[in-house]
Amino acid sequence: MDATLDLSRWREAPLGLMHRRWAIVAAGLRQLLRTKFFRIMLFLAWGVGLALAVSGFLFTQSIATGGWLESFVADKGARAQAIVSAFTAIVLVYPDVVIGGMFSMLYWLHSYAGLMLSLITLSTLVPSLVTRDRACNALSIYLSRPLTSLDYLLGKLGIIVGVLVLLWTGPLVASWLVSMAFAPEADFFTHSLEPLGRALLFNLAGLVALACVALGVSSISRSTKATIFLWIGAWPLAFFIASFPTTPEWLSSLSFHWDLNQLRGSIFQMERILTDAADSLPLVDRGITEGLRHMADDVRTGDLALTLSGLAALVATSLVVLFRRLRPE
Repeated sequence: MDATLDLSRWREAPLGLMHRRWAIVAAGLRQLLRTKFFRIMLFLAWGVGLALAVSGFLFTQSIATGGWLESFVADKGARAQAIVSAFTAIVLVYPDVVIGGMFSMLYWLHSYAGLMLSLITLSTLVPSLVTRDRACNALSIYLSRPLTSLDYLLGKLGIIVGVLVLLWTGPLVASWLVSMAFAPEADFFTHSLEPLGRALLFNLAGLVALACVALGVSSISRSTKATIFLWIGAWPLAFFIASFPTTPEWLSSLSFHWDLNQLRGSIFQMERILTDAADSLPLVDRGITEGLRHMADDVRTGDLALTLSGLAALVATSLVVLFRRLRPE
């Protein structure tokens, strides 16, 4: 068979830098989507998102004027109707406390599920980020021109962003859109924006911390087993030690999971929301007021400056390790 070698100049249009970076992201996400484990995590994440959307839908449809609560007690007697009318009046007078507080509570609870599902999934992803490329000396090929270390890093970062969007941000935003699509009044949209913004801010903080720590841990060793042990030490073991009541706060701040839990409290401000509800809402039952105050005490967080310092130190250390290891070997 005759074969000719064509050495003519390349005449096709160049695809550009973004195509190179997207190729790394797409390949990593496709590899994840082929695994049964990730599909299970995806199902659980969107199942939680569906529960969040249903909760928001039921809440908006129930407490609005002429909503399901008023319809439900229409034939339940004068006392039941008076209680629901009083509750509806409280919503009208204190929409920021009731509506904003309820959506803050829902998104605060969802942040626990989103963070945990992301951490579990990253446990299977960390060995394939940088470790395997170092183990087979692939960095010498990947980091050659025209693919640069920046392209490689952004591609790996894009994989982590894609995972968190699929497991955490996507269900959160979708549930809010569903709740607002069926909201009977504009107050629900107005007073749910701040809780959504706080949830997205915590989501962004989690993304930055998880991406840096995951890439840093993945780049330390050329052994997959060693990387898995390092991740276990950096996440569940460190968090277990930090959760002991006798552990000094400065030592607890060396656990990124503990830091994120503390940061969650500062961002969502659930202590202030519960205290405001206990102080401002005209609650007849004294037990409910005391219960709200006890809940506010339970969600109180520690020193924000120490938390941010610990998290910043972990992120900076991870980046230093990453950039020292991200070179051809």
